[in-house]
Amino acid sequence: MPQVDALWQRYKLHNDLQAREQIILAYSHLAKHTVDRMPVRPSAVISYDDLLGHAILGLIDAVERFDLSHDVKFETYALSRIRGAVLDAIKSVDWVPRSVRASGRRLREVVSALEADLGRPATDEEIARAMGISIDELDEAFADIGQSAMLSLEELILCGGEATADCGLEWADDCDPVAAAEMEECKRLLAEAVGTLPDKEKLVVSLYYVDGLTFKEIAEVLGVTESRVCQLHSKAIVRLNGKLTRYEGVLSAA
Repeated sequence: MPQVDALWQRYKLHNDLQAREQIILAYSHLAKHTVDRMPVRPSAVISYDDLLGHAILGLIDAVERFDLSHDVKFETYALSRIRGAVLDAIKSVDWVPRSVRASGRRLREVVSALEADLGRPATDEEIARAMGISIDELDEAFADIGQSAMLSLEELILCGGEATADCGLEWADDCDPVAAAEMEECKRLLAEAVGTLPDKEKLVVSLYYVDGLTFKEIAEVLGVTESRVCQLHSKAIVRLNGKLTRYEGVLSAA
């Protein structure tokens, strides 16, 4: 975008604040796109407008921090900062009941241990039996995780499940070489883990993270409800979380 490139030059080289505002407007769609793709529903505690407001703040922060000398697309950098800003806002509200957090931790632990023993993805029946609950209760547990845990592949790969506005966003050539090597190995292991997911979960992961579809759009593609897509996404993330936890020993020993 030649016009936007000229705006960047005016802002970064001459501190033209009018150009800064025009850049923010040019990329404002990234804020809405990020909020629309978040696997969390607005609530009485934090509304859609609240989430969008924090997304805009993340965008502004990205515009101010962006360095033209680095060979990185602004969209890539901005989306990470916007997502981190929204997640920080959601977590700061701390609206998730302790019982839900505890249930989520236990579910991840059970799935991780069960799949390590089985050497394959565990079925819903096997997970429910291991947890001593019914299939309906298991479905509710996955639904709770989908609404509250804010787990994503970005969080798993960048921060071990704890994403923030600053998480994983240092410029590549400023990174510690050892940390960068560990990150690349983690990405390889994650890609390997994704390949072991059940077909439906693997498809949801691909449509969401690779093709950039929202849960609503994925539901239309698969012919299922949006809540079902959210559940499949939660299952995939729980499995991947467990696999990366088991890989930590491999990474530490490398």
